[in-house]
Amino acid sequence: MDTIENISRKNSNGVIAGKEKIKKRLRVLGYIKNIDYRGIFNSIGRSFQFSRKRTTIALAIGLVMFLFFKLFIKADNEQACTYSALFAVILAYPAYFSVEGNAKKAINILFFALMPLVSFYIVEFLNGNAILNDLTPDQIFLNLIWYYMVYIVALIAVRRFTAAVIIAALIFTAIGIINHYVLTFRGTVIFPCDVITLRTALNVSGNFDFTPDKDVLLACSAFVLQVLGTYRCSGNSRIRIKKKLYIPALAVSFIYTIVFFFTPMLPAIGIYAQQWKTQANGFILNFTTALRYSHVSEPTDYSLDAIKDIQTNITSNGSNLSDGFAAFRTEDGTKPVNIIAIMSESFDDFAEFENLSLSEDPAPFFHSLKENTIKGRMYSPVTGGGTANVEYEYLTGNSLSFLPEGTVAYQLYIKDNAPSLVQQMKSQGYETTAFHPYLASGWNRPDVYSSFKFDNQIFSEDLENEEIIRKYISDSFDFKTIFDITDNADNPQFIFNVTMQNHSAYDKPWAGQKYHVTPVDNCAVLSKTTTAEQYFSLIRESDDAIKELIEHYSNVDEPTLIVFFGDHQPPLGQKFYTHLYGKTLDKRTTEEVLMQYTTPFFIWANYDIPEADDIRISSNYLGVLTAEVAGIPLTGYQQFLSELRSELPVFTNIAIIDKDGNVTERDNESALTPYQQELVKEYTYLNYYSLFDRGNEDTDSFYYIE
Repeated sequence: MDTIENISRKNSNGVIAGKEKIKKRLRVLGYIKNIDYRGIFNSIGRSFQFSRKRTTIALAIGLVMFLFFKLFIKADNEQACTYSALFAVILAYPAYFSVEGNAKKAINILFFALMPLVSFYIVEFLNGNAILNDLTPDQIFLNLIWYYMVYIVALIAVRRFTAAVIIAALIFTAIGIINHYVLTFRGTVIFPCDVITLRTALNVSGNFDFTPDKDVLLACSAFVLQVLGTYRCSGNSRIRIKKKLYIPALAVSFIYTIVFFFTPMLPAIGIYAQQWKTQANGFILNFTTALRYSHVSEPTDYSLDAIKDIQTNITSNGSNLSDGFAAFRTEDGTKPVNIIAIMSESFDDFAEFENLSLSEDPAPFFHSLKENTIKGRMYSPVTGGGTANVEYEYLTGNSLSFLPEGTVAYQLYIKDNAPSLVQQMKSQGYETTAFHPYLASGWNRPDVYSSFKFDNQIFSEDLENEEIIRKYISDSFDFKTIFDITDNADNPQFIFNVTMQNHSAYDKPWAGQKYHVTPVDNCAVLSKTTTAEQYFSLIRESDDAIKELIEHYSNVDEPTLIVFFGDHQPPLGQKFYTHLYGKTLDKRTTEEVLMQYTTPFFIWANYDIPEADDIRISSNYLGVLTAEVAGIPLTGYQQFLSELRSELPVFTNIAIIDKDGNVTERDNESALTPYQQELVKEYTYLNYYSLFDRGNEDTDSFYYIE
């Protein structure tokens, strides 16, 4: 207990401390009161410089630049006024403050500190984002950290304000422009895997129109203003940066990078790579976030024992499992001699969008198929691009949804002897051929096809006397190549064909264009503002080729099964889809988003098979359906997939559709029934094992037919 003496001493000390605080506050007030405010303003006034001659020049420059932005760049009034005024002030310098010493240093530092904000604006402007409206404070803050880090590192490296701004601003402006073109052509932003697949992109880059649009020209103008403004304000003299400043700055940058990529910080604050509206995080944050999540971690509670339990349950209870494909088996057990799987590049009739009006049906023959035909819509894991990921799902039965956003399994995860439909067909005596009428360098296909154990690989380099539509081999020639293979084969054939005719872009001249399928009525505006007319005319060409395909095998004696599906919808741009939806894309419901991820499919045979229409299936199940209709024995993994489809007929990286038609977003799987949640967990384990943990003979056999 405190004694009376101690209490008295504490009270006395408190009184003394209180008096000291009052004295300090009075001294501060005295300093403020004695500041010569008039002298400061007079000093500022004396440093202010104004030139009538330069003002006249500035007005002339402003007028010329305004006309340039309005007439040439087609900027709106606000943009034209802002940019022309900035150019006039920076170039003519009609009025400025002449300051020296510490004041000049402070202004230089302040101006430099504003430049990352300008770069952030440029990149997000090109990314289609209004920063304050489309990004949250957390997203803005996390984006800006990367911008400031790059600028600071550049300044430390070159020790000159203007040179540092040129380097950093050029990096970000270039990134913004490249991303803008990718977003325009494909409909999604750049992901880390796009850097790996650069060679694939370069293969088709010559078919796109890179003429700078208004946004690119405005971004370049903003970059020029950055450089000119910095040079006007700071010059390019060398500056001295003390160790006690740059070492902590570099240390903080390094620590932040470690925290960002190797700790749970991002999931803790709810930051994930965006899939729907890929601009939603802001470009730099979304790219780095996708990179951070690109490592595939072992699923929670995963173990080899868990895999064995799942496999044992499937193999021992096979006859008691629900079969999602039982209705599609042939009654007489006919086994086709030829199985031809055709993944058609960007093929879609847009049947999901009932409000789309066209001058004619782009796929009349496809729509006429009914006899010995199973038809419907296939849900793809991608839209606008990413063909290899649809191949991956069809051939393996795995789901892209278990891999990090923006990754490509073909580039990163396929190992030798990877389980696939190919080995299954080989086990039944089929000779297997992968055929893609374009360059072999795309998507790492030669290595992947070798890992899948295809007997033969055919690419455009192996073809002669090709028939070309635009710059790509036509579907008609593609199918004639298939005819040559099957008509001259000594063994049963399994052919996996990825076509090329309908690949984007759709804005280059097309010599010898046969059809002109145009949007009409309420969609007529799309003929002027999008490339839809060329796209739908290409689909009409594909429809003719499908007719040739079916007619050829209708006259072949050998039982032949054809599986045909579009890989993804085409990248027709935001204007096209915004018109069809009647709303901005970020306002869509989950069901509406899924509409952009569907394509048509059919399975046809020149012998009796069950007939069905309006089947809904995702690409991870389509390979199993192929095996079922063909009468090929299923692997243990395919038996599991059949059970999974009986509960969850559509399983994508966007959402799951259950047997009752309920749509559940992938981040809300708790809404599924307990049994469905258990199936999803088992599917996760089996996916992970097949990609990353194979090597145990007993458990590997689950994925193969002996």
